[in-house]
Amino acid sequence: MMTEQEVDQDGLAELEELPGGARAALEAVLMVIDQPATSEELAAGLNVTVAVVEDLLEDLQREYSGYTVKAPDVDAVGFAVASTAPRGFELRNVAGGWRIYSRSDFADIVGRFVLEGQTTRLTQAALETLAVIAYRQPVSRARVSAIRGVNVDSVVRTLTQRGLIEDSGTDPESGAVLYRTTSYFLERMGIGSVAELPQLSPHLPGLEGIEEYYDASRM
Repeated sequence: MMTEQEVDQDGLAELEELPGGARAALEAVLMVIDQPATSEELAAGLNVTVAVVEDLLEDLQREYSGYTVKAPDVDAVGFAVASTAPRGFELRNVAGGWRIYSRSDFADIVGRFVLEGQTTRLTQAALETLAVIAYRQPVSRARVSAIRGVNVDSVVRTLTQRGLIEDSGTDPESGAVLYRTTSYFLERMGIGSVAELPQLSPHLPGLEGIEEYYDASRM
C-alpha cells in the first residue's frame, strides 16, 4: 500500500508534466467549480496532499492580490518583482471552501455589465424555444427539443438566467424537470397571464402529433 508521501510525489510528478505544473492544474480546477471546494476536495482531485494544495492556494492568493513571491524572499528578488498590479479577480476562502471571485473593488463595473447583458436581444433560437415553452408549459427540455428538432440545453440555461423561465417541478412519469414562464416574462410581454398570449400555437412547427413523436423518447 502506498504511503501518503508516495502518493504526494506521484501526484506532483504527474502534474509537473503539464504546462504550468501543479500550480496551473489547481488554477484550472478553481476556474470551473461553481461552489467553494475544500482543501481536502481539491487535494483529492489533484492526487496530492492537503499540505501541497494549501501551499499552492496561498501562492495563488498572493499572486492575484499583487504579490509574486512570499515575504521572506522579497529582499532576495527585489520589491519590483514582489509587488505587481492585482488581478480583477481574487481567491477567497468562503463557507469552508476555496473559489475564485471577481474582486469587490469592481463590483459596480461587473454589476453594470451583467445588467446591460440582460437587455441584449434574444437570438432566434432563444425566441423559438421561449415560444414553445410559453405555449406548452409546463414542458421538459426533451419535449422542446423534439418540437424544435435541435438540442436546447444551452438555450434553456440562457432563458433561465434571463429570468424568463423557471423550474416548475418534475414530470411524475419520467422525472424530467419541467419549465414554465415567469412573472418577469409576463411583465416583458405586457400581459397579465399566458392566457392572453396571441393564438400562435397552430403555427409552431411540430405541435400536431407531437405526443406520438415524443413518447418514443420521453425523458
